[in-house]
Amino acid sequence: MTLSSTSRWQGINKLVVVGIGLIGGSLATGLKARGVCKEVIGIARRQQICEEAVALGIVDRAYVELAEIASELSAGDVIFIAVPTLSVAAVFQQIKDTVSPSVTVTDGASVKGSVQQAAEAVYGEVPAQLVLGHPIAGSEKSGVTAANPDLYEKHRVILTPLENTGAQHLELVTHMWQAVGAEVLSMSVAEHDDVLAATSHLPHAIAYSLVDTLAKDIGNPNIFRYAAGGFRDFTRIASSDPVMWHDIMRANKTSVLHALDLFIDNLMRLRSGIEQENSEYLLEVFTRAKSARDHFTNVLAKKADLDRDNHSPVDTPAQPDSKIPGNSP
Repeated sequence: MTLSSTSRWQGINKLVVVGIGLIGGSLATGLKARGVCKEVIGIARRQQICEEAVALGIVDRAYVELAEIASELSAGDVIFIAVPTLSVAAVFQQIKDTVSPSVTVTDGASVKGSVQQAAEAVYGEVPAQLVLGHPIAGSEKSGVTAANPDLYEKHRVILTPLENTGAQHLELVTHMWQAVGAEVLSMSVAEHDDVLAATSHLPHAIAYSLVDTLAKDIGNPNIFRYAAGGFRDFTRIASSDPVMWHDIMRANKTSVLHALDLFIDNLMRLRSGIEQENSEYLLEVFTRAKSARDHFTNVLAKKADLDRDNHSPVDTPAQPDSKIPGNSP
C-alpha cells in the first residue's frame, strides 16, 4: 500500500542521525540539499567520524553520545537510527532514558521483526513515537564519505506501522522520505521480512558464498584473471559491509533459512539435471528463468521511462571540502 498525505508539511526542525554512514548520511544530505530540514545533528561512535561528517557538510554538528543533545529535542524533531540491525536495541535504550516521547523516532534497518522485538524488550511495547522503516536503496559502498543526497530518489521506502503507531509520527516520517524523492509504501512486519529475505538477503548470501568459495582457491591465478562481466555483476554486492550483513542474516534468521532452503532444493535439482544430462529439464529451467528476468527488466524499463522526464539521479557522493547545499550555518 502506498502512503500519502494531503496536509501541508512544514519540514523537519532537527534531524538526528544515529550512525553517519551511507544510509544515515544520504538521508541527511538529501534533506539538507532540498532545504526541508533546519538542522542535522550526527551521532557517531568515534570523534573522528563526527569531525569528518561536519567537515563534509553532511551534518551541522556531531557528538558521540545521544544524551548530549537529547534535552534539545521536541515535537517536530526526528531521530533516524541508521546503525547495524543488532545495535538498534542499545540506541532504543538511550532514547528511552533521555528523549521526550513527543519526538519522532524511525529507523532504516533491513529487518523489521528484530527491531520490533528490540523495542518491545526495551519499552515493554513499541512506543507510539516509533515508526519502523526500511529504505530499499543502497550501495556496496559504506562509511561517511559514501553519503549521496540523491540515493533515495525514485527508490522505495517500506514503512511497517503497528496498531499503536502514532498517526502524527507516521505522517512526519512519510513526508520526510517523500521529500528526498522516495515512494513510500506500507506492509506488515512479517511480510517485509519474508519479501526482503528472498529479494535481498538471499542474493547477498549467495554472492558472499560464491566469492568465498573461489577465494579459497586464491593460489590459482586463473580464478580471477578470467572472471568477466558476468562474475563482476553477480558478485558486486559481496563488497558490501560485512558487519551489516552479519547482523541482517542473524536478525532475519527464520526467513533467510526458508529462502536458502528453497534455493538449495532448486539448485540440487539443477545439479541432478546436469549430472543426468537432462536437456529437457535444463532448457525448461533456463527458459523459465530468462522469461522471468526479461519481464522484470521490462517492468524496470517502463518505470524508468516514466521517471526520465521528471528527474535524472546524479551520483554525487560526499567528498572532503565539498559542502552539501542547504540550511546549515
